Amino acid sequence: MHTQLPTDRPAIPLLETINSPADLRRLGVERLPQLAEELRSWLLYSVGRTGGHFGAGLGVVELTIALHYLLDTPRDHLIWDVGHQCYPHKILTGRREQMLTMRQADGLAPFPKRDESEYDCFGTGHSSTSISAALGMALASRLRGESRRSVAVIGDGAMTAGMAFEALSHAAHTGADLLVILNDNDMSISPNEGGLASYLARELRSGSSAPALDGSTTGALFGALKFAYQGPVDGHDFDRLLPALQQALSQPGPQFLHLMTRKGKGFEPAESDPVGYHAITKIEPLDAPAKPKKPKFCNIFGRWLCDTAAVDERLVGITPAMREGSDLVAFSEQYPQRYFDVAIAEQHAATLAAGFACQQMKPVLAIYSTFLQRAYDQLVHDIAIQDLDVLLAVDRAGLVGEDGATHAGLFDIAYLRCLPGMMLMTPSDEQELYRLLKTGYDYAGPAAVRYPRGSGSGVEIDPTLPALEPGRGRLLREGRRAAILNFGPLLPQAREAADALDLTLADMRFVKPLDTALLDRLARSHGLLVTLEDHAVQGGAGSAVAEYLSRRERPVRIAHLGVPDRWIEHDSRAGQLQACGLDAKGIRAAIEARLKH
Repeated sequence: MHTQLPTDRPAIPLLETINSPADLRRLGVERLPQLAEELRSWLLYSVGRTGGHFGAGLGVVELTIALHYLLDTPRDHLIWDVGHQCYPHKILTGRREQMLTMRQADGLAPFPKRDESEYDCFGTGHSSTSISAALGMALASRLRGESRRSVAVIGDGAMTAGMAFEALSHAAHTGADLLVILNDNDMSISPNEGGLASYLARELRSGSSAPALDGSTTGALFGALKFAYQGPVDGHDFDRLLPALQQALSQPGPQFLHLMTRKGKGFEPAESDPVGYHAITKIEPLDAPAKPKKPKFCNIFGRWLCDTAAVDERLVGITPAMREGSDLVAFSEQYPQRYFDVAIAEQHAATLAAGFACQQMKPVLAIYSTFLQRAYDQLVHDIAIQDLDVLLAVDRAGLVGEDGATHAGLFDIAYLRCLPGMMLMTPSDEQELYRLLKTGYDYAGPAAVRYPRGSGSGVEIDPTLPALEPGRGRLLREGRRAAILNFGPLLPQAREAADALDLTLADMRFVKPLDTALLDRLARSHGLLVTLEDHAVQGGAGSAVAEYLSRRERPVRIAHLGVPDRWIEHDSRAGQLQACGLDAKGIRAAIEARLKH
């Protein structure tokens, strides 16, 4: 049992001989436990050097070895749901030394990625997609007359999403040769919530079973879905794991293997605190200067939520399994009766909020921008069309750094501002976030406040400041020739460029409604307007400005600075901003080039 992350490279003599699953398959079964121990040591060392998802990978070391030992990968299809647990898979598929580049520019992606390796047969990042993808691959193999096995490994947290059960239902209808492995560690990112989680914990963990059509035993729930069920099986015991896998892989039709694992297996701190060690930051050198701690934007949201709940009993807080990430911990403890974690069910979360609003409650849905995409139909149909009083706290908006393209929140302005009646706000710092949350909460209709991952500039909060008038920006600096219209957290970079070039600077605050009076004034007095946003240029706040000015027939040039029309790969947030020309130097250079012409 490891008790701390190693800072020196561990001895891994057996693992160093494994450069592909073919090498693994040449080992005798008796050597697999040694390989598991070395793989765990390398995982601890490499993630300590780079940071990244942690506990889930430690929990599937034996399973990963067993799957590649028995499957003919990459010919057989192996799909890891979400991807949090894919690090051992990457190590065994020729990327052991590259693990030291994880989450860095031009290094390994933090999730399975099709163009990174032939062994990553499906890219993942959002949960609950693995069964659908594996089923599609299994049906394609059947249509082509090919003998290939398709395996989906899904965690118990991801099984709380409706999409997983849609896929299970369809798989039963098709009768496809498909193996679904439930990695049941009784823990997702946050503690599992809901009836299914309780069922797994109570019934399946106790071995509850019911007769199956073929006379064997099967878990009652999955047997009803016409899956041949095995389990629960200890996912860390090769003597039990390998025979169970061999049996499931040798049978036709939909198979379901229920494994019991321990998140953080082999690392005592992670076993004791699976939530805290879901992911870790890299180990900093002992002589590294201490970084001052500033509240994150999500901490400001959490503070506002508790402050507002204290004075308004109508407020309810909703999250789709992101209590810690969105900082609803204090709210959940202080107001447990008004806190609702719906598990990984973003669609349900949106319509649940709509139902609350229909009964004159004040629902606040805290959700990451990248996950709000999954609830867009409900947002349109159930909230916006009915003009319901729901506040969306859209966290992780913009570039998010090391998690890369799957988690970036680059499209929410485009898909929110087109909805009639929607108010959309882009705070530039902590104080602005607090005030705009007040503003959205007071608005009688659907409203959204988008804010980034991480910390801002450290502005002190005055909670007594009133809500803002909708559609009212602020002029921060008067300058010449050009005006920067800032939408969101890039205000420090904009201010630096404005000071260097003597430009006018406006913090617009609102994408919808726009401050049209301020726009008209700046369009009259400047030959160039520069819109700036941490969002895709297409359809973003800059597009809203251009649309308005085109209707007013204002003869003014506009430059749009935002995220370009390409997928932005994993890097630090600072590196991503620089690559997009959204750091202070890039902003200044872009404006200077426009002014020269």
